[in-house]
Amino acid sequence: MAVVVILTVLALNIWTTEGVRLPNYIPTLQVNPGERNDIIESYFRLGLDYTEILLYLMLFHGITLSLRQLKRILKTKGLGRRRYPSDLREVCQAVEEELRGSGSNIGYRQMTQRLVNDYRLVVDRETVRELIKILDPEGVELRGRRSLKRRQYRNKGPNYLWHIDGYDKLKPFGFCIHGAIDGFSRRILWLDVGSTNNDPSVICQYYVDCVRQLGGTARVIRADLGTENGDVAAVQRFFRRNAQDDWAGMNSFMYGKSVSNQRIEAWWSVLGKDCTKWWIDFFKDMRNVGLYCDDDYIEIECLKFCFMNILRDELHRTARLWNVHKIRPSTNVESPSGRPDVLFFLPEVSDTRNYLTDVDLDELEVAEERCCKRTPQSGCCEEFVQLAGIIMEEKDLQFPRTAEEAATLYVTLLEEIEKI
Repeated sequence: MAVVVILTVLALNIWTTEGVRLPNYIPTLQVNPGERNDIIESYFRLGLDYTEILLYLMLFHGITLSLRQLKRILKTKGLGRRRYPSDLREVCQAVEEELRGSGSNIGYRQMTQRLVNDYRLVVDRETVRELIKILDPEGVELRGRRSLKRRQYRNKGPNYLWHIDGYDKLKPFGFCIHGAIDGFSRRILWLDVGSTNNDPSVICQYYVDCVRQLGGTARVIRADLGTENGDVAAVQRFFRRNAQDDWAGMNSFMYGKSVSNQRIEAWWSVLGKDCTKWWIDFFKDMRNVGLYCDDDYIEIECLKFCFMNILRDELHRTARLWNVHKIRPSTNVESPSGRPDVLFFLPEVSDTRNYLTDVDLDELEVAEERCCKRTPQSGCCEEFVQLAGIIMEEKDLQFPRTAEEAATLYVTLLEEIEKI
């Protein structure tokens, strides 16, 4: 209880001095008592503990509750950390469903998080670990062979240094991923996919959208050498031109080798294990059985049309779950443990501060007008989107929700196009 009191006082100081930007899963509207309980439930489903829920309620909604009140509200909604576990058959079915997709590449900790957040199941890690050993023994053995050597890394606080980079492992199939991570908290700032990650204006759009959502930019941004980062560098230096610190103006954007951009490079291995490796194998299987050809323009457009939004949703889920998972303590004292979102939005808890540089809305709009370009959600050319839309309407086809449904739609569209 003493810890709750200390953090509550700290939270009041944060609220009255600086204000706090909201994570993208937190409602920004004022809430009434009827909505309060639903918000508490959403935070509980994300896996936040009681202290973190109380802090979020106070900072982002102006709601002050005691620990006893919080537990009483959760009890009225049938929620609790020590409830009776879900039926083992339901848990088993959910694990099997995840193993048919990208969940086949993750460990029992991430699997437990998915089951709790996405399936609303009550299950402990040990049960999930035993189930995975039974249902996917080969995957457990492969993950057990992995070894990882960590390099030491130092960062002063959230929004002091952002790392940005493109991820090209799915590029041969037309899916170009780009992402950014905060160096201190390891919070994923954006993770998106489109038809290109080499166009400077597209990358700049990701950056500007993030700046708008947070209300400001980092003190420094680091990226690999490459022309795709030119517009971000120019806009970042424009936003920071009047800053009074050592990283103002031209110093606010750093180019370097990829081995020095280690935060985002290290996280790509997490993305591969948790998400993209399964998709790479899936598309390779389609190519190997003759369903997809890299040199056929129609098939490339059709693949993007059918799979782009599903892959984007998967990336967003991966980033969301990463941002609320708990990073375990490491030997590097410069890298704090905890949830990335909590480390990012509550820096005082880690004895540091927020280094965000506020950006004027007018300057943001000027930068977006001159340097940014928003690409179509499907990643396809307009002509193919129109053609596919006509076929889907005539055949009463629905947009897919899973990879299997997308593959079926892909085959159907190609068959109909060949008849034209």
